Amino acid sequence: MAKKKNEDTKEKEIKKPKEEETEKEEKAEEANPLEKELNDTKEQLLRVTAEYANFRKRSEKEKNESFAFATAKTVSEILSVVDNLERAVSNEHEDYEGLKQGVKMTYDGLMASLEKLGVTAYGESGEQFDPNFHNAVMHVDDDSLEENVITDVFQRGYKINDKVIRPAMVKTAN
Repeated sequence: MAKKKNEDTKEKEIKKPKEEETEKEEKAEEANPLEKELNDTKEQLLRVTAEYANFRKRSEKEKNESFAFATAKTVSEILSVVDNLERAVSNEHEDYEGLKQGVKMTYDGLMASLEKLGVTAYGESGEQFDPNFHNAVMHVDDDSLEENVITDVFQRGYKINDKVIRPAMVKTAN
């Protein structure tokens, strides 16, 4: 029985400082409700700050994963072209026509891979010149052609959807 009394006393001693602390907080809150509101606002601000930091870290991680995925997809599409080029280089036959045909097939494969990725080529003779998509490096005076018509294409342009990756380098008629 004495043992139980000692345990009860210890529990009261342990609870007593906690109870006193709670009572002090309650008295302070009753004395100054603005202080309670200030403490609540501080806690809320700390939570929002922590949530924002976590959001920022999560967003950065997702961005990096998306970039890695897009890079892997692009490389996997182009690897078949690399394989074809390796085969062409390792071929020791001096067959020019066969080599030319192999390069043509490799080019077609590369263009098909780019098309799968959403890349399209543009810039053909006879098209209307558009400064948003073309880079005119030469002009020719020719009365038989309309004004601002592409006469020659030095380098084709490429775009993904409507975003220009590289403008076409062209010669236009004035």
